[in-house]
Amino acid sequence: METMLGWLLPADIPLWAALTLIATACLTSAMTAALGIGGGVFLLAVLSMLLPAAAVIPLHGLVQLGSNANRAALTAKHIHWPSLYWFAPGVLLGALLASVLLIELPSWLLQLSIASFILLLCWGPPVPQVATRALGTFVAATLTTLLSHFVGATGPLVAGFIKQQQQGQRQATVATFAAAMTLQHAPKTLVYSAAGFVFYEWLALALAMILAGVLGTKLGLNVLYKTSDQRFTQVFNLLLTLLALRLIWQAFSS
Repeated sequence: METMLGWLLPADIPLWAALTLIATACLTSAMTAALGIGGGVFLLAVLSMLLPAAAVIPLHGLVQLGSNANRAALTAKHIHWPSLYWFAPGVLLGALLASVLLIELPSWLLQLSIASFILLLCWGPPVPQVATRALGTFVAATLTTLLSHFVGATGPLVAGFIKQQQQGQRQATVATFAAAMTLQHAPKTLVYSAAGFVFYEWLALALAMILAGVLGTKLGLNVLYKTSDQRFTQVFNLLLTLLALRLIWQAFSS
């Protein structure tokens, strides 16, 4: 039994902490599937409380990659594929720029900028259609991927853009956002591996969290399909606003 637990659990991680993380992965996946946003930030907060600092971002990225890929697979028929045709090359360009632009921008400036754009997307005038088409999607993917390498809070910004692009249609918003974030998280895993993070030591825990996320996603999608587009938009905007206010609070706290 101890040998099996030693294989499943990374060093110095107690069983109760691992079980808490697995349950949290299920809960946050259900939250994102039902409401469109919020689960990733909540999971990051719990990881920060239970894991060594060096493991938080890599493990979060790996679990989010699995969670978003699963949600995209389960909602594939609702994905707006033309958006991804332009989002994918933007992700590649953004990751390339992040690898060569060896700059450090003030975190408070990035947080305030992202929060401002989120609030504008939620409560400002509708984004012109030209900005949500091919070129606009490419630019948005490039900028958010670049920013994600400096501050791990671009998910809500991508969600706000995609909600505008899909004109508030809840199923298309959730499905396309999941596919977009799968593309955006994939390069991060390679970057952390190249930087020396030993994913093998955390693989069993990550897989358990991803499998728990599969269950959570199915439960959350059941709620999503019973929700109206109007209700979804109201809750979605509220959650994005709360996340933007959290970014503003972090900016002034730092």
